[in-house]
Amino acid sequence: MRVRRGGAARVAGAMRSLGLSTTRRAAVVAIVLCTLAFTLAVPLRTYLAQQAEVSQEEERQRRLEAEIERLEERKAELEDPVQVEAEARARLRYVMPGETPYIVQLPEDSADVGDGHGGEDGASDGAWYERVWAGVTE
Repeated sequence: MRVRRGGAARVAGAMRSLGLSTTRRAAVVAIVLCTLAFTLAVPLRTYLAQQAEVSQEEERQRRLEAEIERLEERKAELEDPVQVEAEARARLRYVMPGETPYIVQLPEDSADVGDGHGGEDGASDGAWYERVWAGVTE
């Protein structure tokens, strides 16, 4: 294969015929290179930003899928009537007909009064509906 060596000489001759000096040619080349750089910079920046966004969304999707799996397990647990009854007894303090409910309040339970969940004047004592009624009547 034969390499042409006269190409650069032809370009230099064309530049001289246009009346461009070496400094002006360097300026033209610099302008062309800057134009190419700016032309490529915007799409490259957009591409990199989109790649970062895609990775963030993939991480969010993984977290949501894990939460879905956890919630489906919880749903399966709550399909058992025994589990539902246990939840109702523990969280809602339900009792079966004929049972007598007892609530044992330990001394360390009364120390939690000052943790900011109740009012300043001791309105946090008692059930939630008593606190609401105390708030309405004040």
